[in-house]
Amino acid sequence: MSSSSAFNDEKGGSSSVGEPEYGHDPASGGIFSSDYKRHDDLKEMLDSNKDSLKLEAMKRIVAMIARGKNASDLFPAVVKNVACKNIEVKKLVYVYLVRYAEEQQDLALLSISTFQRGLKDPNQLIRASALRVLSSIRVTIIVPIMMLAIKEAASDMSPYVRKTAAHAIPKLYSLDPEQKDQLIEVIEKLLADKTTLVAGSVVMAFEEVCPERIDLIHKNYRKLCNLLIDVEEWGQVVIINMLTRYARTQFLNPNMNESLLEEGSGGDKTFYGSDEDEDDEEEEKDKKEEAHAMAKRKPYVMDPDHRLLLRNTKPLLQSRNAAVVMAVAQLYFHLAPKAEVGVIAKALVRLLRSHSEVQYVVLQNVATMTIKRRGMFEPYLKSFYIRSTDPTQIKVLKLEVLTNLANETNISTILREFQTYIKSMDKDFVAATIQAIGRCATNIGEVRDTCLNGLVQLLSNRDELVVAESVVVIKKLLQMQPEKHSDIIKHMAKLTDNIQVPMARASILWLIGEYCEHVPKIAPDVLRKMAKSFTNEEDIVKLQIINLAAKLYLTNSKQTKLLTQYVLNLAKYDQNYDIRDRARFIRQLIVPTEKSGALSKYAKKLFLALKPAPVLESPFKDRDHFQLGSLSHLLNAKAGGYQELPDWPEAAPDPSVRNVEVKESVFTLLERVTTLTSVPEWTKCSSREKRKEKKVEKPFYSDSEGESGPTESADSESDSASGSESGSGSEESGSGSESEESEEGSESEEEEEDEDEKDKKKKKKQELKKPVQESESEQSSEEERKHQRKMKQCKSDTESESEEEDSESESSHSESEDSESEVEVKKKKKAAESKPPSKPVKKESKKEKKEMSLLDLDDFEPTPSPQVTPVNTFLSNSLVTDLEGLSLSDAVLSPATIAPSSALKSYELLHRITGEGLSVEYCFSRQPFSPDANMVAVQMQFTNNATSETKNLHMEDVKLQSGMRVKEFPEIELLPAGETATAVMGIDFCDSTQAANFQLCTHTRKFFVSIQPPVGELMRPVFLTENEFKKEQGQLMGMNEITEKLTLDVKCRNEHAIVQRVTTAANLSRVPCGSDKECRFAGRTVNSSSLVLVTVATKEEGAAQLTVNCEKMVIGTMLVKDILLALTQ
Repeated sequence: MSSSSAFNDEKGGSSSVGEPEYGHDPASGGIFSSDYKRHDDLKEMLDSNKDSLKLEAMKRIVAMIARGKNASDLFPAVVKNVACKNIEVKKLVYVYLVRYAEEQQDLALLSISTFQRGLKDPNQLIRASALRVLSSIRVTIIVPIMMLAIKEAASDMSPYVRKTAAHAIPKLYSLDPEQKDQLIEVIEKLLADKTTLVAGSVVMAFEEVCPERIDLIHKNYRKLCNLLIDVEEWGQVVIINMLTRYARTQFLNPNMNESLLEEGSGGDKTFYGSDEDEDDEEEEKDKKEEAHAMAKRKPYVMDPDHRLLLRNTKPLLQSRNAAVVMAVAQLYFHLAPKAEVGVIAKALVRLLRSHSEVQYVVLQNVATMTIKRRGMFEPYLKSFYIRSTDPTQIKVLKLEVLTNLANETNISTILREFQTYIKSMDKDFVAATIQAIGRCATNIGEVRDTCLNGLVQLLSNRDELVVAESVVVIKKLLQMQPEKHSDIIKHMAKLTDNIQVPMARASILWLIGEYCEHVPKIAPDVLRKMAKSFTNEEDIVKLQIINLAAKLYLTNSKQTKLLTQYVLNLAKYDQNYDIRDRARFIRQLIVPTEKSGALSKYAKKLFLALKPAPVLESPFKDRDHFQLGSLSHLLNAKAGGYQELPDWPEAAPDPSVRNVEVKESVFTLLERVTTLTSVPEWTKCSSREKRKEKKVEKPFYSDSEGESGPTESADSESDSASGSESGSGSEESGSGSESEESEEGSESEEEEEDEDEKDKKKKKKQELKKPVQESESEQSSEEERKHQRKMKQCKSDTESESEEEDSESESSHSESEDSESEVEVKKKKKAAESKPPSKPVKKESKKEKKEMSLLDLDDFEPTPSPQVTPVNTFLSNSLVTDLEGLSLSDAVLSPATIAPSSALKSYELLHRITGEGLSVEYCFSRQPFSPDANMVAVQMQFTNNATSETKNLHMEDVKLQSGMRVKEFPEIELLPAGETATAVMGIDFCDSTQAANFQLCTHTRKFFVSIQPPVGELMRPVFLTENEFKKEQGQLMGMNEITEKLTLDVKCRNEHAIVQRVTTAANLSRVPCGSDKECRFAGRTVNSSSLVLVTVATKEEGAAQLTVNCEKMVIGTMLVKDILLALTQ
């Protein structure tokens, strides 16, 4: 060939008809030319006796097919070679026949005997290819032959052939649905197959042919769950979707307990909130009824098979295939307990880095999820921020997600993002952003005014589309509180001269007509202008002009009677019949004549009736009735072949249907025995004494087996109960849960530490014989040993954590808590080492009390309340080390000395009648909470007004909003009658005033209580100079500044009184100020350290102006209300 042909070869291009054509052949990498008459050379090569020429010809033909060229006219020449002895040629012939058998059915039928022979070929690839070709010939005559071939292939030794048989089943079913019963038998046989290669294909056949036959899955359920991780990716997608539907029919709703708990808590609240004057008999009756109702409700226990499915699908969240990740995500969303669904958020956010097509599908599903489970995506808020390179449809979906995630804590950040988006060049996106601002304003009342002001500022934008969209959104917002915003209505009336977008003009006219009493002078003038341009307006605007005329005629007929008649006459002869009809209808209604009916009396009521404000809802609100990840969900319409997701059953079907007969391997049987003998997580007792008994009875390796076994409960309550053993939630000042931790650690290391165990047992026996008053030296030596034990426990914790993650017995939330607890244990060690010697004595004796329950509290010093409170709850580590060596009396450590409660406002947590003698008050101590600087310190005072002592005062069942955290107060072991005890807890309110709900428990009762902070307690004071204050204030202008005018209370006209009232209302510090007419205050929010600046500028005769600058708009709005109240009352 010439050099030019070589050049053409390099480029892989095609030339005109007369010249040679070259192309890259994916099969052989060679070149082929088509310069003869339509494939004549290929036909000659296929007819030759040499296998090498035939192979070359077949490679070229397959290459042509790969490039999308039509090679159907070569069918007769190719089909002759189906009986070729050369395996390579045969394989390529079958590839060709699969492609063209359906088009050339008559010719293919001639070779059917060859295909049947191919089914008996020793080479598995030939057998599979023959079956594939046979099933591609869509002629009803050969249905019996196909059926026979599929049945034989289903019993083939090769898994590849069995897989091909599974692929052939849907083809045969679509050709002849009457074969369904026979095909189901084949599917049942193939479902029992234990190879990963077949699993995905047979489940696909099951879904196509008989998805309603759930009974076929029972015996194969556990096998499919275990094989899932090794099946090819598309098989995984099919199996996961099928198992999602299966689980919805076979298992109970794992979140049913939450609804029961909510009902229960509701009942308790009404009971506790009952009047003090109610008879004791009624109270007793209520108690009995409540106990009876609770006894009827069975606690939810997750089916081990349900847990198996969740555990085996979780690793697939790390799959490289987006479809697999999406399938697992929808499975968790539809099947998992609420506490565990959060794990899918990170995986879905990872998919947002993929192609825009993948992003679009993922965001559609995330938008639906965020409506019901907002909390799980809140930590990833920034991942949904919009990039300038995103396509419009992705931008709009991300906006949807951001709007769904908006709440009081993050709304200021989101609105700041929206402000940037409005400047975009993409007009559709800008319009969507303005609608999103409107939705945020309706959902979050605190920022409604801020959003409204921002939208009003947009009315002066140069871009007409921005103004028009703003008008439409403002109209909807104004309907909520029109009387407050007559200025905005006036401002919008002036815009009628400039805005040309029909929808915006119509919205303005509707507003003026609806609230014409608020703008009595402007409304008639607007009608006059509109009457002039009536003939040139769009239909939607004309209709609103007629409405405006009618409303003004009814409210202000003197000025507008002639105008109205003029408009109605114009409308009477309009080209649009809707407008003509409306004009006739309105004329009869508002202008009474002899002929007009009874309706004209009610014209005012009809036109000026109060209209309900529109509800701005997400377009994804009702989409979750479609299965997530499905085409129907994407289109929001039922697609062909979509199968509805079944509802949860009310009673659990018989789980024994999934038990398989004893044809299992020894390994599987051993696994079953292990599962049955291990202690399931949900059987772990909540009370401490029972837990100790369990620990004594536990088998040698019970810890590792029991926690990783498939019989764990998914109930969030039992999870948290067992989780507390690892010190995740309630670290009770290093006494109870730490001693349990050390016990667990020693159990897991028994082989290594056999000697230590013996020493420990001997020591325990000695302690029982010893009197309680031990010498300090013995105590301190024992403390050292405990520290060593803790060090070993800490190491074992870190080693075993990876195993715990693999077993996936807990949700990701509790896993993260585990890691937190490790850090806290280390902190406690440091604090314990640096404590003065007098304190460990008490702590040690308390530990013995916890572990053995044999020592009495009466045996040691009688002062009950201070010794319950550990040193490090109130004093920072540095302070403790400063005081080291001093003998601190209990009085010094009592919390009252640190934060005098008389100066702070106290709130009632539990009334003495509701608490059956126990009353609890709390106050916000305004002291830094040493264990965690992001928490607000809450000081609690417990008073026992009963005649009997109260024991084991502690917290349980903490229910928090997303992002909030609680550091529980240390358990108070004993509170004698008439005594008072004080404790401090920390709550991270996440810069919101949402309540922290929990149960306050004694040894006999549980009380539902909640702590809700005033907004002023969510701050800590910060010192700023005057210049720093002014600089920071300059950066927090616009939407971050709120100004209110007020008249000061008579007693609050001097500087001292203003400072006292403001600092009482909010935990702020005074900023120095050169002017005596201004008082300035500064602080930062405890959680996010957002700056809060307050200025009170006094004027003559008690008038004043209050200005609050804050990054978080919601906090700013609420703080203004509180300070206004403090200064004016």
